[in-house]
Amino acid sequence: GRTMSYGEMARHIGMPQAVRAVANANGANSISIFAPCHRVIGSDRSLTGYGGGLSAKKFLLELESQLRFML
Repeated sequence: GRTMSYGEMARHIGMPQAVRAVANANGANSISIFAPCHRVIGSDRSLTGYGGGLSAKKFLLELESQLRFML
């Protein structure tokens, strides 16, 4: 997968004004294994809130980055 901001995700679904709704839906995600909310980052490319904590988010992104090169 790849990372994208809330704004990018809102544009991707064809609703560029729905940034806050995208953020709320992302925060309410209870099935992160199927909808990987850890991949959503700030518009400035910074790590933003994650239910599992920012250290877990960073770990998952780094793990995925390493796995991408192994596959």
